[in-house]
Amino acid sequence: MQIILINDDYTSHPESSMSTALLRSRFPQIIAKISFQGRKLFHLSMVFRNNLTRFHEEFSKANNVLVMTGAGISAESGIPTFRGEGGYWRTYQATDLATPSAFTANPSLVWEFYSYRREVARTKEPNKGHYAVAELEKRFALENKSVIVITQNIDRLHHKAGSKNVLELHVILRNIKMYVGSLYETRCTKCYRIEENWDSPIAPSLAGKGLPDPDTPDARIPVEELPRCKTCGGLLRPNVIWFGESLNEDVLDKTWTAMDACDFCLLIGTSSVVYPAAGFAPVLATRGVPVAEFNLEDTPATTNLRFHFKGKAGETLPAAIVL
Repeated sequence: MQIILINDDYTSHPESSMSTALLRSRFPQIIAKISFQGRKLFHLSMVFRNNLTRFHEEFSKANNVLVMTGAGISAESGIPTFRGEGGYWRTYQATDLATPSAFTANPSLVWEFYSYRREVARTKEPNKGHYAVAELEKRFALENKSVIVITQNIDRLHHKAGSKNVLELHVILRNIKMYVGSLYETRCTKCYRIEENWDSPIAPSLAGKGLPDPDTPDARIPVEELPRCKTCGGLLRPNVIWFGESLNEDVLDKTWTAMDACDFCLLIGTSSVVYPAAGFAPVLATRGVPVAEFNLEDTPATTNLRFHFKGKAGETLPAAIVL
């Protein structure tokens, strides 16, 4: 059964025509507990807000921690989230461009967008939030405990910070043993070959292109001048999962295993609107697993969770987990 990446704001796209029944067969507990329109069908009697004392009391008992991260943690490193007010690239949101149909209709525009993201991400470094997660993993390993990171991000900043156990939900895998790539891997649309690519720019035609200002005209690069496969000459695309595409089954299976084993969950910098990931933490909460949310604001999941820490993850997270 395929699980498709969708977004609460994504209903106008052809790729979003997925019925609830599709997820019900693989996510029965998510469908039972979470509304896809963000309506709350259950809530906890109390959310502990900014309560470090209570958090430390419960976190000290954790042996298998699941860390789920979204764009918010990398925003503190200067990587745009393309969400909310001001979250546009030119006049587009990510959901306008991160789709198979957008790439088919205008590969030049989509490559401009991803070329910009590549150039921005290559200049950024992990922040205190990333390092706090990596330090937690190291400390737990010494105590024969486990930390697994499940991220929706494609910037590899968790790896750069030193995290080892990372599952990337939105990356198409080269094989089941390698969780690599994202912005810096390409996949051929003809022969499907996946290769790492750190070229800057990724193709000569994209030099100086991709500026995000809304007045910037589209480059309209001829398709033959876009990134091409060195093996067969086919058109390359970013090796990421777009809205409407199936998530990797191996990553999902590893996610279920991690969810079954975890006894504490940290939810960091995620808007809780992109499914299926948006349903993971609330499902854990219904099982009695303490979930602590670290975010600049409340999300659709907040009232379903045990803890909420408001503020930048680079400030709130180290105070909570770096003991």
